[in-house]
Amino acid sequence: MNKMDRVGADFHRSVAMIRKRLQANAVPVQIPIGSESSFRGVIDLVNDRALIFEDQLGREYIETTVPAELVAEKRFYREQLLESLAEFDDQLLSNYLDGGKITAEQIKAAIRKGTLACKFIPVLCGTSFHNKGVQPLIDAIVDYLPSPLDVPPMEGENPDTGDKVYRKVDDNEPVSALAFKVQTDNYVGKLVFLRIYSGVLKTGGTVYNITKGKRERVGRLMKMHANHRQDINEAYAGEIVAAVGLKGTATGDTLCPEDHPVILEAISFPDPVICVAIEPKTKADQDRIGMALHRLAEEDPTFRTVTDHETGQTLISGMGELHLEVIVDRLLREFHVEANVGKRQVAYKETISRSVRGEGKYIKQSGGHGQYGHAILEVEPLPAGQGFEFEDRTTGGIIPKEFINPIENGVKEAMESGTVAGYPMVDIRAVLVGGSYHDVDSSELSFKIAGSMAFRDAAEKGKAVILEPIMKIDITVPEEYLGDVIGDLGSRRGRIETTEIQGNYQVVRGLAPLAEMFGYATDLRSLTQGRGNYVMQYDHYSQAPSDVVEEILKTQGYGFAI
Repeated sequence: MNKMDRVGADFHRSVAMIRKRLQANAVPVQIPIGSESSFRGVIDLVNDRALIFEDQLGREYIETTVPAELVAEKRFYREQLLESLAEFDDQLLSNYLDGGKITAEQIKAAIRKGTLACKFIPVLCGTSFHNKGVQPLIDAIVDYLPSPLDVPPMEGENPDTGDKVYRKVDDNEPVSALAFKVQTDNYVGKLVFLRIYSGVLKTGGTVYNITKGKRERVGRLMKMHANHRQDINEAYAGEIVAAVGLKGTATGDTLCPEDHPVILEAISFPDPVICVAIEPKTKADQDRIGMALHRLAEEDPTFRTVTDHETGQTLISGMGELHLEVIVDRLLREFHVEANVGKRQVAYKETISRSVRGEGKYIKQSGGHGQYGHAILEVEPLPAGQGFEFEDRTTGGIIPKEFINPIENGVKEAMESGTVAGYPMVDIRAVLVGGSYHDVDSSELSFKIAGSMAFRDAAEKGKAVILEPIMKIDITVPEEYLGDVIGDLGSRRGRIETTEIQGNYQVVRGLAPLAEMFGYATDLRSLTQGRGNYVMQYDHYSQAPSDVVEEILKTQGYGFAI
């Protein structure tokens, strides 16, 4: 329980709210000494001692007996703690009922047992701003939370056979590590944070990035301690370290020996659903913004940056309004780049609605060597979320094998700009069924252009439609505001899937188009007097209604109808 020095801080009321609203078995293992500006320490109910923080920064504290005026309160909450723990330890229960002595070690063992079973939530208190209560909190993390040895072996997959592979937390196992974060540092460059699941990783050693299929050399290994780093020579199973020198490793990649391959469960990153145009304010900012955006994209897999070749604009994409606001703020704070940001835009996409055939023939004759490429494609829509598939069904060598990949690349290039409003096209299967070639004039370039032409021909016949991102939304509101929230969500073209009771709150789960959800945080707070909150994440793309398409085309300057 943080911020015990703030005005209005009430530890016991907050614990009661946790129990009531979250239905959690939250039990204090500490109680505060004073509150608000008079907060000066905590009473440790486990060891039956008081910890008094003497300086403003909380670096030094004294351990002493419980102040006389707080003995009665301490006794009451210690009894509550022992009663709650009795169900996890038979010996403690017996001692408690018989009035026998209960040691601090017994209490810690029972708290750990209940915490590991997720049936007991120990509550501590302090104020992190002044470091008061931080030391006991770190001790509690060590005493009560699970170590790597308390969890089952890590499950992975053999990339060659597809069989399940298990890695135990053991230094003698082959090394396996998951890169879970990438950070750019002004002094050492690219830092890759690794969780070592098994084996030993050594400085100067070589590991295999099984995800990318590349060997990587570990230049340095460091333990990260908040505002300073400690260089180490080896990292053991169960540790979290930062590595320097891993040039091609990104978030979610697995590192292992080449002769003991395993792919650990990677982190799933959805595609960005919102984008804005960004431009530097000054010439000096223009020189730095490209490098800054590249570094931010390396760190964050859900952030993308591209250049629109038609308009020359730099577009940044992310998972929501707040995400992009943080990115722009980081540009200023970390990279000293000031930028102007355009209006937010939804990342619409396009697809075709029926199966069609398209033909592309590229013939160019100019004095000497010419160009000849000819491709016939059958293009059909795929179920939502399937992306893109390409298949070659030509027979008899009517198109040489070396020209198949260029045709596929031409199709992919053509899909980057749709036929309705220029949005990227998705969920399409392209099947190469025919074509022809010239012994002298055919080349990879000519077949790439022919593949692109064939796809554009098919897309124009395929009744292309615009798809909009649909977000999964979980809204938590007090019961008295439920009707207003549901009505507002309906006005945003939202669809309610379920509602359930969670304490005194109602949780509304449903789907809503991203285009209608801009500024929803402010509107929800207004509807619920600041008591409602929501979580939103991308779910799928769905065909946009005709009135929405009409508005999109009007905004894009395409007219009023398809």
